Amino acid sequence: MAENSKIEWTDHTFNPWIGCQKVSPGCDHSYAESLSKRYGWVEWGPHGERKRTSAANWRKPLQWAKAARGTGKRPRVFCASLADVFDNQAPGEWRLELWNLIALTPELDWLLLTKRPENIAGMIPSWWEKFGLADHVWLGTTCEDQGAYDRRWPILRTVRAAVHFISYEPAIGPLRLHNGPDQPDWLICGGESGHGARHMPEAWAADIKSDCERGGVYFFMKQMTSKAAIPEHLMLREFPLSAHVSEEQQP
Repeated sequence: MAENSKIEWTDHTFNPWIGCQKVSPGCDHSYAESLSKRYGWVEWGPHGERKRTSAANWRKPLQWAKAARGTGKRPRVFCASLADVFDNQAPGEWRLELWNLIALTPELDWLLLTKRPENIAGMIPSWWEKFGLADHVWLGTTCEDQGAYDRRWPILRTVRAAVHFISYEPAIGPLRLHNGPDQPDWLICGGESGHGARHMPEAWAADIKSDCERGGVYFFMKQMTSKAAIPEHLMLREFPLSAHVSEEQQP
């Protein structure tokens, strides 16, 4: 659950703990919940357990950071695919340990994706900027449709980070970016997969790709509904420039 991620837009996945609860329709077919039920990890939901992962798992980011030193490359670490870092049911001491781990690994770009951006300001440490977390943390929020984007993006953008990004996945309604300077740095687009996947029309992906191109937003087309073939005109996978990465180092 922690290394060589199969998620196309990251290098590694790190889960400091497992467990979450549904907060919006985008969670209805959560693969994290399905995996947890399949393997008997934790009960999902507000009264369910939040289970910390092993000490060996927590050492993985230190190993990735050490391996990256002097290479000129910055591995991306998605944290967390089986939880939400800003879930208020997760113990605060675990989150503090996570902040300390991030501070100790400036060689990594940490991608924190949440459906709870309203919790971020109250949960990041007072030393967020002093110890450089804002320089190697990419903050993202999931926006499954226009309503979620209009609620979550204005909150996310107020917290300083190296990169601000939107995960338009699962895309269960149309989403358009607003004109003007208030734009995310990066947007990931993806249809739902798995049993009962809700359909993402090709036009939704084409429209948001067009908005990104017009607004100077890096665009990453992850997948169509049920992982169908991605049409050629949508197949674009860009990465943003972080505070540490020069344009020459981009893939």
